[in-house]
Amino acid sequence: MSNSFPPNHIRANFRTIGKPGFDLIESSLRQNFFKRNTEAYLSTDQGKTDLENHLRHRLEVNRIAMIPWLDEARPLANSKILEIGGGTGCSTVALAEQGATVVAVDIDEDALTVARERCQVYGVNARFVQANAIDVHQLFAGETFDFIIFYASLEHLLLPERLAAMRATWEMLPRGALWCVVEAPNRLWYYDQQASRLPFFMWLPDELAFQYSSRSPRAGYGDRYRDDSEESRLHFLRRGRGVSFHEFDLAMKPVRELKVKSSLKMETRHRGLLKSIKWRMSDEYKYLTLLRKLAPDIDEGFLQALLYLIIEKD
Repeated sequence: MSNSFPPNHIRANFRTIGKPGFDLIESSLRQNFFKRNTEAYLSTDQGKTDLENHLRHRLEVNRIAMIPWLDEARPLANSKILEIGGGTGCSTVALAEQGATVVAVDIDEDALTVARERCQVYGVNARFVQANAIDVHQLFAGETFDFIIFYASLEHLLLPERLAAMRATWEMLPRGALWCVVEAPNRLWYYDQQASRLPFFMWLPDELAFQYSSRSPRAGYGDRYRDDSEESRLHFLRRGRGVSFHEFDLAMKPVRELKVKSSLKMETRHRGLLKSIKWRMSDEYKYLTLLRKLAPDIDEGFLQALLYLIIEKD
C-alpha cells in the first residue's frame, strides 16, 4: 500500500455532499431500508449507530480500506464491476466515483431504492438489479467483468446457493479477471463477531447452532429464534453462518492452486510499535499463529477472522 493513505489519486475522486444531501439519504433510509424497524429502535443507541453506519460510516470505510486495496490489485478506473450485495449503496458510490462501471445486485429492493437515491445525490452512475446471487450468471450471460465482488453477502446464502453462485461467477470471469470476497466471516474462527457474538458458534452444526442461538447476548438475536418454525430456521441461516476455504475448493479449484492476488490481513489494523506489541500479545494473534501452523500450505488470506480475498482467474 502507498504511504499516503488513501493514495492521492484515490482521494482526489472522493465526492462531497452537504447537509441537504445527507438529509435526503437519511430520509430514504428511514422510509425504505429501516421501514421494518420502529422509530423506537432508531432512537436507541444501537439504532442510531445502525443509521449512522448506513448514512456515512460505511462509505468512509470503503474509501479508506476497500477501495485502495482493490485499486492496487487492478485500477478501478474504466473497470467493469459486478457487485453482489451492494446493499444501500455505500460501496457502490465508492466504486463508481473512482471511474468504474458498476452493476450492483442485491436481493433487497428496499436497499436498492436507497442505493439509487444515494448515487443520485453523489452524482455517480450505476446499474441496479434486484436478484439473488444464484441468478447472476443467467442475468448477465455474455457480459464480461473485470471484477466480480461478493460484498458481505456470501455468508447470507444457503450452502447450496453459495456453492452454485461461487461456481457460476468463477466460470463467468475471463482469464486475468478478479473474483473478490469482502467481509465474509470465517467459519474457522473461534468467535462469531458478526451475528451471534458467541465463542465457537460457527463451528456448530446448523441444528445445534439454531437451538443454542438463545444464548446469544446480542439484542434482537438471542430471542429471535425461539419459534421452531421453517420460516424462523430459514431466517437464522440467512443471518449468516460463516464461510471457509472449503467452499472455494469445491466451487472453483483446489484451494492450494488458486492464485490469491491479495488479501487484507488482521495485522493491517495494528499499525505502529505499541499497537504491534499489543497485537502480538492478543488472543487473535495467537489463534492465527495456530492456524498458520496447522495449515501452512493454505494462503493466509483464508485464515483471517474475516475473509477479504482477491483471486485472479488463470
